[in-house]
Amino acid sequence: MAKYNITEKRDKDAAYRSLVNPMLMDELKEKILDIILFQKKYKDKDFSAKKLAAELNTNTRYISAVVNVRFHMNYTSLVNKYRIEEAMALLVDRRYKDYNMEDISTMVGFANRQSFYASFFKINGITPREYRLQHMIALPPEKAKVPKKRGRKPKNKTQSKSNDAA
Repeated sequence: MAKYNITEKRDKDAAYRSLVNPMLMDELKEKILDIILFQKKYKDKDFSAKKLAAELNTNTRYISAVVNVRFHMNYTSLVNKYRIEEAMALLVDRRYKDYNMEDISTMVGFANRQSFYASFFKINGITPREYRLQHMIALPPEKAKVPKKRGRKPKNKTQSKSNDAA
């Protein structure tokens, strides 16, 4: 993928991943989900794996191992996944139709518009703007305003017919 300078990384076999007790991994997975997803820490652009580890009284190697083994991605990808999911909802929500991409990216926790675009494109294969244009729901016909025709109205039907015949 040349667009947005995205390159695919190959998986590395880190020995420490297999050393973490599976029960501890499951417990940490639930705690990670609680903090990142349910407490919406993904919206904090400064919330790092180091801060998460401190909050869970563990170290970043454990966090990395759990995220890699249980979520099949790295910490940044996990956080960005939840940011992009929320951004997708905001992009099609009429209440946010006047917000620009930088506003949306800030609301969901990205530090800048460029990282938002790169992450969005990596996950969805299209830009946030393209996504918004493709998914905007049109107004139902009964709610849509029909523009009024401009011009003079004929005074009566016979006058209209005589003008049409002429």
